[in-house]
Amino acid sequence: MLQSKKRWNVQECDEQLVNEFVENLNITPLVASLLLNRGMTTVEAAREFLHVDAQTFHDPFLLHDMDKAVARIQQAIDHNEKIMIYGDYDADGVSSTSVMLSALQQLGADVDFYIPNRFTEGYGPNKAAFDKISAGGYQLVITVDTGISAVEETAYARELNFDLIITDHHEPGPVLPDAYAIIHPKLPGSTYPFKELAGVGVAFKLAHALLGELPEHLLELAVIGTIADLVPLVDENRLIARKGLDYLKLTKRTGIEALLSVCGVKREEINEDTIGFAMAPRINAVGRLQDADPAVHLLMTTNAEEAKGLAKEIDALNKERQQIVNDITEEAVEFVESMYPPDENSVLIVEGEGWNAGVVGIVASRLVEKFYRPTIVLSIDSENRIAKGSARSIEGFDLFANLSKCRDILPHFGGHPMAAGMTLNSDDVEELRRRLNEQASNVLTEQDFIPITSVDTVCTTEEITLENIEQMSALAPFGMHNPKPKVLIKDVHTTSMRKIGANKNHLKLVFEDSGVSVDAVGFGLGYILDEVSPIAKVSLVGELSINEWNNMRKPQLMVEDISVDEWQMFDYRSAVDVKRFFQQVFTDQMKVVAFHASTIDKYKSLLPMEYVVLIQDEEQAKACMFAGEQIVLLDLPPSQKWLECLFVQGIPARIYAIFLTEEDHYFDTIPTRDHFKWFYGFLAKKGPFDLKRYKEDLAIHKGWSKETIDFMAKVFFELEFVTINNGLISLVKNSAKRDLIESATYRQKQQQIEIEKNFIYTSYVQLKNQFQDIFKRSIE
Repeated sequence: MLQSKKRWNVQECDEQLVNEFVENLNITPLVASLLLNRGMTTVEAAREFLHVDAQTFHDPFLLHDMDKAVARIQQAIDHNEKIMIYGDYDADGVSSTSVMLSALQQLGADVDFYIPNRFTEGYGPNKAAFDKISAGGYQLVITVDTGISAVEETAYARELNFDLIITDHHEPGPVLPDAYAIIHPKLPGSTYPFKELAGVGVAFKLAHALLGELPEHLLELAVIGTIADLVPLVDENRLIARKGLDYLKLTKRTGIEALLSVCGVKREEINEDTIGFAMAPRINAVGRLQDADPAVHLLMTTNAEEAKGLAKEIDALNKERQQIVNDITEEAVEFVESMYPPDENSVLIVEGEGWNAGVVGIVASRLVEKFYRPTIVLSIDSENRIAKGSARSIEGFDLFANLSKCRDILPHFGGHPMAAGMTLNSDDVEELRRRLNEQASNVLTEQDFIPITSVDTVCTTEEITLENIEQMSALAPFGMHNPKPKVLIKDVHTTSMRKIGANKNHLKLVFEDSGVSVDAVGFGLGYILDEVSPIAKVSLVGELSINEWNNMRKPQLMVEDISVDEWQMFDYRSAVDVKRFFQQVFTDQMKVVAFHASTIDKYKSLLPMEYVVLIQDEEQAKACMFAGEQIVLLDLPPSQKWLECLFVQGIPARIYAIFLTEEDHYFDTIPTRDHFKWFYGFLAKKGPFDLKRYKEDLAIHKGWSKETIDFMAKVFFELEFVTINNGLISLVKNSAKRDLIESATYRQKQQQIEIEKNFIYTSYVQLKNQFQDIFKRSIE
């Protein structure tokens, strides 16, 4: 067997609906099942999803307070009031700020922006910033991607006599700020048709309302925050993403062009991954290490030289951020493993003195990936006794809800069910750890700590076609709630498998079923090569793609996980390098089974003795619990019956066959009954025979080995045909007639010859079949 890395949650489809979709939408069954698994339960809903470009945006005035906010902003423009956009330092906040700036500049407003410093001010509005803004003569402040938790700060804004309009998308708390207007799709009682807009999506809606028509030229900005903030890519978010990517390919924004250049991305190759893995990390890096202002300046500039310089600066900051993340992650992993091991903690809270608070969210994600536990990573400022951090969660543990139960020690926090940010007194960290672990123990089970992969459908090799893969692209752009489709291919044979890459850490394979072969690549899965036996049937989970090379287009599977459901046998019999096996192949998941103490003694220096089990009789073999285990058979037992006893408790997951032998019985000269008859007659004729003096002469005379003569003498002795005294062998007169098989030595020799023939001198397939037969007899 080979256990998959994650739990495979394979979704099921209504076959009748699949057929209905195929008939009405002119799509393949595979694509129909993908649509159903994304919640499209009617033909019309599926058609709208596929033809997203034909959809329209919701009326922005359906958002609560939109009319009030637009009137106040228009009043400020008409009276030449100074307007401040108060943003956030991540990609969503930066793009939100840029959308709002662009819209207001287009309307001729006197507008500027302010983004707080992550390290000196923290997340969201703060009183010191409001003091500066008020002193600057600003009479209207509009927050973007922030503010819904700023109850005290909003009250302070009233004291400073400026109006505050909050636009946000984060979870509203139990008490809302008393702002001039709040534009938020999740406000209690909100009738807005779509609740999951990103911060930039809310800013885009305000821009739409202000400008009086859909600002399509701002979609190239809106798509950045929408994809970067990992909001569900459905409904309006899908529309923003789809249209925004199209506009991004045609961008005239000097800063975006410069950013794409340092990312090494060509316009025609732009897709959602361009934002998720190239643009957004660089934009985020600025606010993670310093003031986020340069990121806004990059998106807003019209000067090519300035754009080029800013893009290079941001790219360098991203490289610095990557190194910082690696260093902190290494420290955090050591902290967890030494102080709060995952098997004893349902929630991991990791803190470090002076850690960069701007990257702890990334570190938290890394730790979730490694340990699969809800994780909070905190940067400790011991001088001020403050802990700032970020949290990431797993399925089944709502971070926002659980952190909300700890509001008394969390003076400042906000976020979503899967991610959150917070500030607290460093003295309260241990109490937070205690509470969250207690809360998690009430809702999470052992099963919840095994990562999940959601699989869209089971796919046959015949369905892996260029047509199917091309039709699947109509579901793009992919993201939250519309992930890249994952398929399961069950129980196929691999026709080739090898390690690739400079470090041989990737896997290249070809699998085949029903006469159809498909290429597959698994990045980071090179180790799997040593865990899949030659004729095993494998199941694979991954994403389908098209491999284009040398003007050839072929389907391929990008493998993410592999499993083998059947028991596996690994053959290390032929010229086995025992040292290499135990140094390179053996793991602490295996148990080494030996049947002869002499084998253990001979290889003692190489063997992991704490994992060695010596079996010395059939009863001991029966008592062994090897069901589902990985066992190494170091040598052969005296008889096949011992192996049958070994597996009465169940079938192992894997058998590693080494079968070391001290002597080769199979190729020994095996005395026949005629040999025994001649030897008996020889002793009757010659009388007592001195084996010590004349055994070699007799062996030469007959063309036998000396071992053959010793063997026959021992058999005769056990049958009481002869006596042997100090090497002198003599016949016993009038001895009873007995068959050779009654000799234990004769039987043991026959058994050893038989077991060597069946388990050493056989092909791989024959050997596996031998074990299959043994398992059947063991169960019977």
